[in-house]
Amino acid sequence: MKVIQSQDNSWFKELVKLAGSARQRNKTGQTLLDGTHLLAAYLDAGHIPQHILLNASALHDPQISLLLDRLGGVPVTRLDDRLFAKLSELKTPTSILALIDILQPQVAMHSRFALLLEDIQDPGNLGSILRSAAAAGCDAVFLSQGCADAWSPKVLRAAMGGHFALDIYPQQDLLNIAKAFTGSLLATSPQASTSLYNCDLRGDVAVMVGNEGAGLSAQLSSLATQTIHIPMVGKVESLNVAAATAICLFEVVRQRSTGIQENTC
Repeated sequence: MKVIQSQDNSWFKELVKLAGSARQRNKTGQTLLDGTHLLAAYLDAGHIPQHILLNASALHDPQISLLLDRLGGVPVTRLDDRLFAKLSELKTPTSILALIDILQPQVAMHSRFALLLEDIQDPGNLGSILRSAAAAGCDAVFLSQGCADAWSPKVLRAAMGGHFALDIYPQQDLLNIAKAFTGSLLATSPQASTSLYNCDLRGDVAVMVGNEGAGLSAQLSSLATQTIHIPMVGKVESLNVAAATAICLFEVVRQRSTGIQENTC
């Protein structure tokens, strides 16, 4: 096992750039997974990391030992604890990082259940949305150029492995994606007169989600075939974008699994 103790090590410097820079991740096509849960989810999805990074305490962690047993000939490097901490944004480091190639989906095929994300800027929101999309069975997620980096450490942690069950297409022209989609385009608006629960979502559906503050752009909104509101009986003005997206996605799941919708909009 190789050991790196100096912050002047050239490879370590590259890893620091990778951890903190979306541009570097785009340039190299790689990112870092932080922690046993993400690494286990990555392995369970059938993928193999390029390199494993450990700190000193990892050598005494039984869960990490089990993961290392699954990795075969993947190179492993132990970093000085000070160096390891510089690669992790967590106050208490998880003791294991995995260097992986960013998953590149195949050319987009016909989608039956897509998610279009316009300028979602908070990494926590984006990760939560991706986690819900994976759980709901979305077959494609398209991100505008104004979205947070889908493969940043913060988004990866918030998605809890959802990345590995999705085809994610970043840096997309959502207007072109929406125009090419042959099914229903669903958009939410507090001013819409139709309830989410009064729409037939059993066919091909793309859910369009806008920025946390500004919502969907006028251009995307104009392409919606169904504009709905989410009924709220409590005295609040709106829902968090991740919560609203999850509600819409799982109404699609409910209707497809039961074949039932309240009324057709």
